[in-house]
Amino acid sequence: MISTETVSLSFSGNALFEDVSVKFLGGNCYGLIGANGAGKSTFLKILSGEIDSTTGNVHIDQGKRLAVLKQDQFAFDNETVLNTVLMGDKALYDVYKERQDLYEKTDLTEEEGLKVAELEETFAELDGYSAEGEAAGMLNELGLDDELHDKKMSSLEANQKIRVLLAQALFNNPDILLLDEPTNQLDYQAKIWLEEFLLEFKNTVIVISHDRHFLNKVCTHIADLDFKKVTLYVGNYAFWLQASQLAAKQKQDSHKKATEKIAELEEFVRRFSANASKSKQATSRKKLIEKIKPEEIPTSSRRSPFIHFKSERPCGNNVLNVENLNYSLDGQPILKDITFRLEKGEKLAITGENTLSKTCLLNILAGNLKADSGHFSWGETITSDYFPKDNSAFFNEPQSLFDWLFAYYQGIDTQEVRGLLGRMLFSGDDVEKKVGVLSGGEKARAMFSKLMLSQANVLLFDEPTDHLDLESISALNEGLKNFKEGLIFTSHDIQLLDTVANRIIEVGPTGMISYLGNFSDYMTNSTMQNKRKELALA
Repeated sequence: MISTETVSLSFSGNALFEDVSVKFLGGNCYGLIGANGAGKSTFLKILSGEIDSTTGNVHIDQGKRLAVLKQDQFAFDNETVLNTVLMGDKALYDVYKERQDLYEKTDLTEEEGLKVAELEETFAELDGYSAEGEAAGMLNELGLDDELHDKKMSSLEANQKIRVLLAQALFNNPDILLLDEPTNQLDYQAKIWLEEFLLEFKNTVIVISHDRHFLNKVCTHIADLDFKKVTLYVGNYAFWLQASQLAAKQKQDSHKKATEKIAELEEFVRRFSANASKSKQATSRKKLIEKIKPEEIPTSSRRSPFIHFKSERPCGNNVLNVENLNYSLDGQPILKDITFRLEKGEKLAITGENTLSKTCLLNILAGNLKADSGHFSWGETITSDYFPKDNSAFFNEPQSLFDWLFAYYQGIDTQEVRGLLGRMLFSGDDVEKKVGVLSGGEKARAMFSKLMLSQANVLLFDEPTDHLDLESISALNEGLKNFKEGLIFTSHDIQLLDTVANRIIEVGPTGMISYLGNFSDYMTNSTMQNKRKELALA
């Protein structure tokens, strides 16, 4: 078990959270949720001992081993992949390393020989002989094949490093597991493996994630960081969402009822306090007003944008026709023989293990990249707009957010621009922020504003949920579901894929697969599974 006792953290006199006393019990998986900036990652760092709280203490049961998903991708660049995983259990790795160093010597002294024997005994007690196999198996399950295990971490791509660090945290059954965004850059299969691992895990897990499907699948409890407190709820994210909305409505209804009752009593007192025959009643009502105190409703750190895309005109029957697109980069194939026709009413999810393939296809369709061969054509009624995965090029000019958005659509009323930015959570002086200092989530909301004003009838999105909090992801999900026209998008958010897409295309360097239906059906369809295997082996 791990618990906190009156833990508080303040920066420059401003409290991030105050007097947090909670217990996280064994056998439970806690989803730590809260708005961006509420202090979720900071709270995990206090639990792990990486930073100190301003007040209070963290208690961990004696002898319990705590493991943390490391965020620094470069910390182990000089280590091999396998050794990095083994380092997840420090006690075991220290013995393993000292033992290996001695075995690499040509000659051993008598003292060193005795030390080897001692280390062998300790290594066996720690179940070290099965450790390498366990670590290797975990890496394989996460999509890192044997040929990578002896390579240096520095030679791996960013998404591969994240998987190694995840394996490190999970290695050798820690008693307490702290995971900050473990599903970032994991493909569908790796996510499924992690979900199954955590469902079988018998110890304590505290996890931060913006993936609603993942939180619903693995969490037994929700730890909600809001109002500068941590409140525990039994159940997964969907249950918490329903329960918290009901509780908030009950508080609002109670507050409204009490306020209306006070207003009614005050009106009586105002009218009859000077009336001798009713002065006693007026005095009685004054006392009653003092007793009725509306329950104070604290201000939540959560805010949800209102995302609503509409088109100036509907799509015609001819939306998009793509024929035999091929694209290579530095001699390496990225897209091969991509052929499909987008029909009116279709919302297309582009999937695949190769992230570059998906992004390149969207960039070709958006006109930002030229295919090596093949061609595509939009219908005569079609206007499109694009949300790129990397939007940094849109925010290079030293201008305010208001001026940035107004520059795209100068004919629009300035109040409409301010109103739209307000609905996207940019209120008051926020609209005067320089666009270069916006956070990742703020830039995403600014781009959504731009797309909403464009009123295009086909929208292209490349990983639009990156950098968003749960409230913004849910708002985007609703906005895309309610959009009546054409949509082409990529996403790692399974709930978004399942609830928005009605057609799936998987693309990659060896070809493509097309499927009419939602994402989960596609992934579990036996015929599609065989096709995916054939595509991987091609």
